[in-house]
Amino acid sequence: MPWNVLKEYRITEKTNHLSSTKNCYTFEVAKNANRISIAKAVEAAFKVKVSGVKILNRKPKIRRSRMRKSLPGSVGGMKKAMVFLKKGYHIEVI
Repeated sequence: MPWNVLKEYRITEKTNHLSSTKNCYTFEVAKNANRISIAKAVEAAFKVKVSGVKILNRKPKIRRSRMRKSLPGSVGGMKKAMVFLKKGYHIEVI
């Protein structure tokens, strides 16, 4: 059930800094997920307590194909969630 909501863990320099300083972890989530379902999924998957969730919707970019110039497509749209954990909890990332 939690893996229907959580797609993958996002690892960047910024997310590493946030996880070490503010106890915040970033996930790519399903398009239809809301704050409550994301918090419940993280608590169930990693056995931690969530204090807050922020959601960011990244709109897809419109790109044209060289082969199909008249039919533009979209690339890169996703929904990210920044999950803040309570003090004393952390997620081990390999």
